[in-house]
Amino acid sequence: MFLALKIDVDTWRGTREGVPALVEALQRHQAGATFLFSLGPDHTGRAIRRVFRPGFLSKVSRTSVVEHYGIRTLLYGTLLPGPDIGRREAALMRQVRDVGFEVGIHTWDHIRWQDHVAEKDPAWTAREMRLATERFIEIFATPPRTHGAAGWQMNTAAYALEKELGFDYASDGRGTHPFQPVDAHGTPLGVPQLPTTLPTLDELIGADGLTPENVHEHLLALTAAEPCAHGHVYTLHAELEGMKLRPTFERLLAGWRKQGYRLISTRELFTSLNAATLPRHRVMMGEIPGRSGTLALQGEVCTL
Repeated sequence: MFLALKIDVDTWRGTREGVPALVEALQRHQAGATFLFSLGPDHTGRAIRRVFRPGFLSKVSRTSVVEHYGIRTLLYGTLLPGPDIGRREAALMRQVRDVGFEVGIHTWDHIRWQDHVAEKDPAWTAREMRLATERFIEIFATPPRTHGAAGWQMNTAAYALEKELGFDYASDGRGTHPFQPVDAHGTPLGVPQLPTTLPTLDELIGADGLTPENVHEHLLALTAAEPCAHGHVYTLHAELEGMKLRPTFERLLAGWRKQGYRLISTRELFTSLNAATLPRHRVMMGEIPGRSGTLALQGEVCTL
């Protein structure tokens, strides 16, 4: 049984503090993973605009945003200038690759993508993706091969650009199993998708009596009861599992190993599949429990 670990790195602090801690933990547990980096400016403070979204304040109160991200990070892009993550941490990012982990693109500007891409046009989308791609090549001296959208936010142009930019596969949304996205007419769109199949810690903690001390039991119960024939994808965050919630994550790693899962990168999961035979699904925007707003979801199967 496969369980792929996808690590979203959203902030400068998450990069310089959370990433090294995760590398150490993963190596100790003999686990693979894919690190997806934010490569441009850290404008985390601009997320304050989300205060008017339904459910946002309840999520903030449940997940202790200040505790996990820190006051300074929450001021970047407003009262403090946003540090350029890719320029400051290029050497660290290369170290992650050099010790054997897959690396890919999360975004250029995390907040700008997450808050705006769903409503933006192809030109805006192409600019953001090309900025991230050019910075990735600058850092790693090779083109990126995978992408995982910030906040699981996408638009039609972004799916098409993934193929144009040479990605092999992506993990941009939420769903139940790998698939080939198609447009409204059933025409293949972009590259194969490996959606996140499990809930994230920030969606669970604070709900239904779940705490950092017991949330791992809930997730382990899900993977024990619902082993996925094509493998699970679990998304973690450098700012959470790499910092305050690292003990929780280590309990998950040990539990998944005990359940018989191979902990791998999303790349390894992708190469285990026959992309030509993947089911075709439309993509849609919708809501999931524990997360405010809408996000990209695996939609209905296309039989055309």
